[in-house]
Amino acid sequence: MTDSTPTVVLVHGAFADASSFARVVPELLADGLKVLVPAVPNRSLTGDSAYIASVVRAIPGPVVLVGHSYGGAVITVAGAEDNVRALVYLAGYALEEGESLGELQGRFPDSELASALVYTPFPVEGSDEPGTDVTVDADRFPAIFAADVDPDLARVLAVSQRPLAGAAFAEAAPAAAWKTKPSWGLVSSSDRTINPDVERYGYRRAGMTTVEVDSSHLVMLAHPEKVADLIREAVRSLGTE
Repeated sequence: MTDSTPTVVLVHGAFADASSFARVVPELLADGLKVLVPAVPNRSLTGDSAYIASVVRAIPGPVVLVGHSYGGAVITVAGAEDNVRALVYLAGYALEEGESLGELQGRFPDSELASALVYTPFPVEGSDEPGTDVTVDADRFPAIFAADVDPDLARVLAVSQRPLAGAAFAEAAPAAAWKTKPSWGLVSSSDRTINPDVERYGYRRAGMTTVEVDSSHLVMLAHPEKVADLIREAVRSLGTE
């Protein structure tokens, strides 16, 4: 593989981790693509985006940046890096520049997730004020987050969540990479974590190529082939660079 071979960087969302892409990665590797699945700190939108941007900058050659859920907000900002050639949103937030997650979600009725969130304080280094970690009630997680994922796996995911710091919901996106990068969006039409209309609205506003899949929020684990196909479409758009 040369530096012209695209690298697909898969960015996970809140309440999940890099393993949420475990069924998609083999599909992409079998295509001869380079793949990287970094761990997102899930501490703040600007901080998480800066971290993913640093990962992207270290990659020689073109990058297709893929974001699931909150990871969509992260790639919206980090995707401004010069070597990012395409963006793919999976049941994700496509924020406008200056817009926060809370503002985008607030335009639409709440999903079932809103009533299932759990708030836990955590210590913040150098501050007397604690931060707030947000997770999903473990008993309700399978139905809300992973309804069409293997039940045994869903129970494991429920007790191994990567929390999102509450502060991330109120931070405004300092950039919107979809304004200058070709973008694709997947709507999980049976999503009970993000209202599917939030996904549709963001994608339509960005002028994305959009597909809909009858899936829970964790579409990468429930329908990996369809996710891989959308990523392949974005990769093909790069041509032979």
